Amino acid sequence: MTQTTFNMSASAKQAKQASRVIAQLTTTEKNVLLTQMATAIETNASNIISENSKDIDAGRSKGLSDAMLDRLLLTEQRVSDIADAIREIVTLTDPVGDIANLALRPNGMQVGKMRIPLGVIAMIYEARPNVTAEAAALCLKSGNAVILRGGSEAIYSNLALANCLHAVLEQHGIDKNIVTVIPDTSRDVIEQLLTQSDSIDLVIPRGGEGLIRYVTENSRIPVIQHFKGVCHLYVDKYADLTKAVNILVNGKTQRPSACNALETLLVHQSIAEQFLPLVAKALVPAKVKVHACENSLGYFDGAELVAEPASNDDYHAEYLAQEIAIKVVGGFDTAIAHINEFTSDHTEVIVTQDTSRSQKFIRAINSSVVMVNASSRFSDGGQLGLGSEIGISTSKLHAYGPMGLSSLTTEKFVVLGDGQVRD
Repeated sequence: MTQTTFNMSASAKQAKQASRVIAQLTTTEKNVLLTQMATAIETNASNIISENSKDIDAGRSKGLSDAMLDRLLLTEQRVSDIADAIREIVTLTDPVGDIANLALRPNGMQVGKMRIPLGVIAMIYEARPNVTAEAAALCLKSGNAVILRGGSEAIYSNLALANCLHAVLEQHGIDKNIVTVIPDTSRDVIEQLLTQSDSIDLVIPRGGEGLIRYVTENSRIPVIQHFKGVCHLYVDKYADLTKAVNILVNGKTQRPSACNALETLLVHQSIAEQFLPLVAKALVPAKVKVHACENSLGYFDGAELVAEPASNDDYHAEYLAQEIAIKVVGGFDTAIAHINEFTSDHTEVIVTQDTSRSQKFIRAINSSVVMVNASSRFSDGGQLGLGSEIGISTSKLHAYGPMGLSSLTTEKFVVLGDGQVRD
């Protein structure tokens, strides 16, 4: 597309000004905007799909993979799904204005903490156009202005969606800079964005590890990090093996490209002889490639799988494919030590019928999501009751794990007095 002149500094300042407007809207006002935005997207579906076809054609010319093209593609159903996702955000509880832990002090004052918007949130992301609308909706509901810099591969789709959102804002006489979709697809604009610390309060990158490292290393603004998801499943000696097989197959094969897919299986040595033949059989339908330690490799001889010796690098790997690292461990503590060495702080799972061991696992592992007898695929904002998420944080500051509406706010102290003065 023809590159337009874009002033990042001016745009960031306009977003900062607009953030003061959105912060003062009531829940009802925000919900009306979101509902009408969902309708506008559905009404303009044909135009959105037409613009999306330009991205698809350009992507094919650039040689994008079939998987990437599928993530880019918008159909009538997918546009409808975007609208429905926004309507779901309408139903979520608005955290803004909530006062928690209001406590009476000895001098008669009441002290509490109120949830308030962060201000301006910048998102830098790749591929999926649905992120544009859903991120904008989450930021709007939580009272924040948002600056969206999607990948060049989705620029026509992103701008078409932005036009729908802007039309609703303008109909209500509200500053459209509450939602900014950057039309400039150059790398330079990201560099400029990351210096706008006077206007932007938080940066959330979503994409590959390279993008997130680049943003982290070059930003003057706080960054929510999610480098990768090296998710572990530990099958304890007290595990129900039927549950363990089901959890393994679901976590690894249902959607291997997701960051909450399993990448490493740890098996207690006392059940390896029983369990690993079940694993070898269960992974055949999805043609999972296995990187096995020397104590587990033999169980895959003759199986209809590609199996090879695991290296140390395999336990660091986020495969995002039908591929898994497997290791037999000497005991519970060895499993904990392995996870703590190789974790990416995303999601870890234990399968065990021993409550004391599951509780010890929960205490010993400090990844953002720790699960007992459940698939890692539930490590998702919608599945965990957040309704929707803007991303997953593996940084322990501010937000940790899937980020819903509450994670897009902060707290201020509120003091209610009756004329008290300090001695």
